[in-house]
Amino acid sequence: MKRPASRAKNGLAPRHIWALGGLTVLSVVVAASCDSQGSRQGYEPAQPIAYSHALHAGERQIDCQYCHFGAETSRHAGVLPASVCMNCHNQVLKDSPEVKKIAQAVDSGKPIEWVKVHRLADFVYFNHSRHVTAGVTCQTCHGPVETMVRVRQVETMSMGWCLNCHRNPSAQVPGGDALSPPSDCAACHQ
Repeated sequence: MKRPASRAKNGLAPRHIWALGGLTVLSVVVAASCDSQGSRQGYEPAQPIAYSHALHAGERQIDCQYCHFGAETSRHAGVLPASVCMNCHNQVLKDSPEVKKIAQAVDSGKPIEWVKVHRLADFVYFNHSRHVTAGVTCQTCHGPVETMVRVRQVETMSMGWCLNCHRNPSAQVPGGDALSPPSDCAACHQ
């Protein structure tokens, strides 16, 4: 005959107490990591090369996906290799100090180490291609980048901010009333 599991005074078996303790610790760790991520709203770091989105995306009307070539087909938007910059800059402003930095990167074979502006917590799964193919514009999440000399994070990029759009896409996306993005946990926390 099996011996009944011992019970603590509260009626829980020791393994249940360990499980509850583990869940409590996990909750604290997740809450702390959410808190430490914080909102980077307004974050506007200096970049290794003074690249003006206002000039390139705004005045010159270069499509976002020319530089961020993976946005339509990949989870990551990507950043173009410096050699693509030189398609124009081997003729245009080739003597400017910033273009010389690009040429030096190409000659050395080392990529330019851009500073990431928009960062989500590590436990969030985000796929650019799903959003781009659904018709979400870059500006919906990244703000009016085409007006920025130096890119800054405009939105909070918080879970609540994302859920507001998922729950009411027609308020953010033209034709969004035809969309039905998921709002369950597993959609972003895979």
